[in-house]
Amino acid sequence: MTTYTYATPPGGLPPQSQLLSGRAVFTEAYAVIPRGTMTDIVLIALPFWGNTKTWVLSRPMTGFSESFSHYVMEVAPGGGSGQPETNPDAESVLFVTKGELWLNLDGDIHRMGPGGYAFLAPGADWTIENQGDTPAFFHWIRKRYDKVEGIDCPASFVTNERDHPPHPMPNTNDAWRTTRFVDPLDTAHDMHVTIVALEPGASIPFLETHVMEHGLYVLQGKGVYRLNKDWVEVEAGDYMWLRAFCPQACYAGGDEPFRYLLYKDVNRHMPLNL
Repeated sequence: MTTYTYATPPGGLPPQSQLLSGRAVFTEAYAVIPRGTMTDIVLIALPFWGNTKTWVLSRPMTGFSESFSHYVMEVAPGGGSGQPETNPDAESVLFVTKGELWLNLDGDIHRMGPGGYAFLAPGADWTIENQGDTPAFFHWIRKRYDKVEGIDCPASFVTNERDHPPHPMPNTNDAWRTTRFVDPLDTAHDMHVTIVALEPGASIPFLETHVMEHGLYVLQGKGVYRLNKDWVEVEAGDYMWLRAFCPQACYAGGDEPFRYLLYKDVNRHMPLNL
């Protein structure tokens, strides 16, 4: 049976003896934010959150990636929020990587552990708290929902990765798989957050070049990614942020699955500025 692990930010600060070197890069087509940059010095505070650390990995930026933001949150025991979302048009996905969180969604309590996944529709009534005795970590991906007349907004739901068998990609002998939490053809959803897994030695063997923006957080393992014109080594805890049409491909390395949490915007017409 495959054992899944989930990377979390290191936090803290590096020692003064550490050399000034690293793998962080920001280009016109992509950014790589290594796990070593996710220290306490780059934290922000959010309104109405207590005993919580927030790392912002991506945000809408004109001329780059414009559709979403991606946070990693560390919630200390007793921490959380009774008013987590301040934008009524925002939809969210929460994905827990360590510890436990108590999500109150429309009056129902969901105890979420590692692999826990929640889709929160715009306007959803939710709060979240760490009632345990150890810190809890989760990803929070936010997007302004793109409403379409005649299509109902999707409903909120809570689930776990283990309840969704991965879909093998065609002709890959199960070496490249995708865990999907919603039907990709359901046009009520305008974003997908999935988990992609490649076995050691497997690859995405062509340069995908497409309209979707991407955020990729490496949950487990390591690999070599082709981003635009460059080959970049990434490992568990690293983040890749891609604008639309950035060419991308990869090889999985190491002796365990290479897995990442993937965001992309989907199922909508391209906006036209007339």
